[in-house]
Amino acid sequence: MTDAQRFKTGEKAPEAGIYKVEKLTSDYQSEDYFNDTTIELAEGETFPPAPAEDESAWWVRVPQE
Repeated sequence: MTDAQRFKTGEKAPEAGIYKVEKLTSDYQSEDYFNDTTIELAEGETFPPAPAEDESAWWVRVPQE
């Protein structure tokens, strides 16, 4: 996945949608990392730290069917 399709903690959401953590920016992954936590953001809202780790993360948009 390219950086154009994922979003780092602190960046603004380009569009409203549901997003989930792809991985932490430090590449560290604990067992809690794989909990499939999702968040809903409005366009322009800031991506938060990963909920399970409270660390900077790469977020990806969850495809809507």
